[in-house]
Amino acid sequence: MKSATTASRTAVLVCQGRAVADTWDDVERFADPTAARLLLDDEQAAVDLASDDAPPPGWGLRVEWEMLRATAEVIVPRTVAIDDALREQVNAQVVILGAGLDGRAWRMTELAGSDVFEVDHPASQQDKRSRARDLSPVARDVRFVPVDFGRDDLGEALTAQGHRVEVATTWVWEGVVPYLSRSEVEATMRVIGDLSAAGSRLIVNYQVPSAKAALGRLVMRAMTTLSRRPDPLAGEPTRSTWTALTMRELLEVHGYAVVRDVDLLTLATDTGRPVRQRRSLANGRVVVAELS
Repeated sequence: MKSATTASRTAVLVCQGRAVADTWDDVERFADPTAARLLLDDEQAAVDLASDDAPPPGWGLRVEWEMLRATAEVIVPRTVAIDDALREQVNAQVVILGAGLDGRAWRMTELAGSDVFEVDHPASQQDKRSRARDLSPVARDVRFVPVDFGRDDLGEALTAQGHRVEVATTWVWEGVVPYLSRSEVEATMRVIGDLSAAGSRLIVNYQVPSAKAALGRLVMRAMTTLSRRPDPLAGEPTRSTWTALTMRELLEVHGYAVVRDVDLLTLATDTGRPVRQRRSLANGRVVVAELS
C-alpha cells in the first residue's frame, strides 16, 4: 500500500488513460474533458505521446506509450458502464470511494442536484484538491472525505461531512477493490450497507482471479524497470480478487440485489474501437446492485 504521505500513482495512470481515450475520435459514448486538466505538465506530455497512433522511438518511451494506450482501452468501457449506471439512477447523494483523479463531479451535468462525497486516502486527496483548484464542479456540492480504508472509520468520516443515512445514495467503487484485502472490502461493504437507505444503488468495479493477469502485471513492472521509467504500480499490489458469485454473495449479505454484472471485454465491443487488451478486459467486471 502507499505510504501515509504519498499520493497514488495508479490514480495518475488511470487519469492519463482517460485523457488518452478522450483524444480518440473512433470511441463511442466516452468523453472525459476533465482528465487532461487534472494532469501535471510531464504527465500530459506522456499523454500527448500516447495519443499518437505511431509508437515513439526508444525502448523507454515505447514502454510508456504501450502502457498508457493499454490503460486507455481498459478505462473506456469501465467508465462508460459506470457513467451509464449513474445516469440511470441519480440520487441526491453520490459517494465515490477511492475517488483518485475522478472527474465526474466536474463533468457530469446529471449530478447538478447531487452532493458528491469524494472519499480517498488523505495524501491522494490533498494532491487531487491541488490539481482541481481551477475547475468548477457541476455537482451541487463536492465534499472531500479523507479516509485510509485500512485504518479509518468510513462511516464516521462520511457522517462528519454531512452524509445522511435516511437519504438514498449512489455508491461508486471504481478501481479500488483489487488494492484492498478481503477483510477491508468486507468491512467497507458493511459500512455501505449500514449507510444505505431504500433506493440506493451500488456500482462496483472488481477483478476476477486470473494467474495470467498476475503474470502480465509482473511482466509490465519488469519492462518498466528495464526501461528506467517510473513504475506507477509500485507500492500498490493487487490484494484481492472476486468471482462473480462471491461478489454477488457479498452484496446480498448487505441487502443489495444485483441488477447486472458484466465483464469489460463484453462492454468493450460496444465502444466502436478494435479490442486488443482482451485478457485485461476479460478479468475486469462492473456490477450494479440496488437496495429496495
